[in-house]
Amino acid sequence: MLQRFSYRAAEPVFETLLTAAECYPALEREFLAAQEEIWAGFRIFDPETRLRSPEARQVGERWSDLVTHTLRRGVSINIAITDFDPIAMPRLHRATWRSVRGLVAAAEIAEAPARLRVVAAMHPASTALAPRLCFWPLIFMREWRLAGWLNRLAPEIRANALREMPGLPSRLVARADGRLWPRFWPLPRIYPATHHHKLAVFDRRRLYIGGLDLDERRFDTPSHDRDADETWHDVQLLLTGPAVAEAQQHLETFLAVTAGRSEPRRHRHLLRTLSRALPRPIFSFGPTPLVQEIADAHEHMARKARRMIYLETQYFRDLKLARYFARLAEERPDLSMILILPGAPEEVAFARRISPDARFGEFLQTRAVRIIQNAFGRRIFVGAAAQPRGAERRCVQGHGRDHLNGAPIVYIHAKVSVFDEHAAIVSSANLNGRSLRWDTEAGVALTDRTQVRALRRRVMAHWLPAGAGAAFFDPARAVSAWRAQALANLKALPEERRGFVLPYDVAAAERDAKDLPLVPPELV
Repeated sequence: MLQRFSYRAAEPVFETLLTAAECYPALEREFLAAQEEIWAGFRIFDPETRLRSPEARQVGERWSDLVTHTLRRGVSINIAITDFDPIAMPRLHRATWRSVRGLVAAAEIAEAPARLRVVAAMHPASTALAPRLCFWPLIFMREWRLAGWLNRLAPEIRANALREMPGLPSRLVARADGRLWPRFWPLPRIYPATHHHKLAVFDRRRLYIGGLDLDERRFDTPSHDRDADETWHDVQLLLTGPAVAEAQQHLETFLAVTAGRSEPRRHRHLLRTLSRALPRPIFSFGPTPLVQEIADAHEHMARKARRMIYLETQYFRDLKLARYFARLAEERPDLSMILILPGAPEEVAFARRISPDARFGEFLQTRAVRIIQNAFGRRIFVGAAAQPRGAERRCVQGHGRDHLNGAPIVYIHAKVSVFDEHAAIVSSANLNGRSLRWDTEAGVALTDRTQVRALRRRVMAHWLPAGAGAAFFDPARAVSAWRAQALANLKALPEERRGFVLPYDVAAAERDAKDLPLVPPELV
C-alpha cells in the first residue's frame, strides 16, 4: 500500500543542515511529504545514491526507488540536471546522461512517465571562434585522448560509451574499421559555463537550498572521520517564507533566461547569478553576465557590517571582492574577519597531476588571501580544517596536500557568509569569478536576526571543540580565540587536537600556483 506522509505547511520552518548526513535525509523526507509537485535544479543528481532516512528506506534502497514511489503517489517532478561540455568534462557529461536515463527508468517503473520532466541542461554560452583558435592545440589534445580511450575499449563497450555520451560522437570521426579520430574542422564549440545551483521547491511551500548536490561522493557526516578524499562539508537550508515563491519562479525560467528568450525578474530574497551568450561573439571566452545578485549582496551586506564577517567557501578567488573587503578593513578599524577554506581545492588535493587551470586557481586564491591579510592584519584569521587524527597513508598523488599538518584534511564545499548578526547568505556560489559572474547560481539572503544568529552559531561551532566558550563567537574576541585554538592544534599531535580548525597554509598554495595571463579569471 502506498504511504502518504502529511505536509505541515502552516508551520514556519528554518533548519540549518550540515553535511549530507543531515541534508540527504531532510531532502528524502521532503520528497515523501510532497503532495502535488516538486521542482528542482541540481548540478549532479544521481538516482543510484543510497537512501539514508528510515522513512525513505521503507520504500526502497536508492533514490530511483524514492522517485518511483513519489510519481506513483501522483506527485509530478520537474528537474533540470546540469549537462557538461563533452570535451572539457566528459566524465560529468556521461554521469548526467546516466542520471537522466535512471530517472526516466524510474518513471517507467512507476507507470507515470507524464509526471516526470527531466532536462539535461547545458548552459548555452559557448566560447567564440578567436579563443578556440588560440586554444586549438589543447582542444585537439583532449579530443585525441578521448578518442584513444574509446579506441582501447572493446567495440560493444565503445558503442555503449558513445550512447552514454550523446554530445561526443559529433566531435569525433568514425573510420571504416570503427576506430575514432578527432574532427579537425569545424572547431568544436566549447561551453565553459554551467548551471551550478542546488535547490528544490516542494508544493510551492518549502525550499531546500545551498551548496550540496546528490551522489555518493558527497556523502559525509559531521564527524568527518573518513579518508580525506571522502570528506565533504556542505551546508543546506530548509525553509519557508517569501524566498520560496522566488525560487519557484527561478526554476521555471532560468533556462529561458540564460538562452536569451526572456528577461529575469527582480527578486528580493532569492539571490542569483545568471549569464547568457553574447549575440554574435567574436573574442568572448565565456558568457556575458546578466544578474550578479550574489556578488552585489556580499558587497551590500559587508558595507553594513561593523564588527565581524564570517565566510566559509570552497574558493576565495575573486580579486574584486577581496579588494572591496580590503577597503572596508582600512576604513573600519573595528571590523574583523574569519575565512574558512579547504586546505587545498579538490582538483589539487586528490589529483595525481595538478592541471594548469588548477594552478591558475591557486594563483588567484593566494593573491586574494594576501590582499585581505595585508588589509586586516591581526584582525583576520584564515583557517582550514583537518581531522583530529594522524594520516593513515601516504597521499597517492605525491604532492601532499590531501593532509594538513600531519592530518587528513576535511574538504570544505560550503558557501556561507555571515555579516555581524544582522545578515547572511547561504548559496551555491563560491567566492570566485565563475560563481559570481558566469555560472547559474542561487542562494537566499537572510535578514531575520534570529535566523542569522542560529545559522552563525551552528556553522561556527562545527569547527570548534565541544563546549567552545563565548570568546569564539564574540566579534571582538573571535579572531584571537580562533587563531589561538588553531595554533594550539598546530603544535599538538593530530590525535590530541581539539576541534578541526588549523591555520590555512597559504605558502603551500603559492608553491602550486601559476599565472595564466591569457585565461579569464572567471574560468576557475
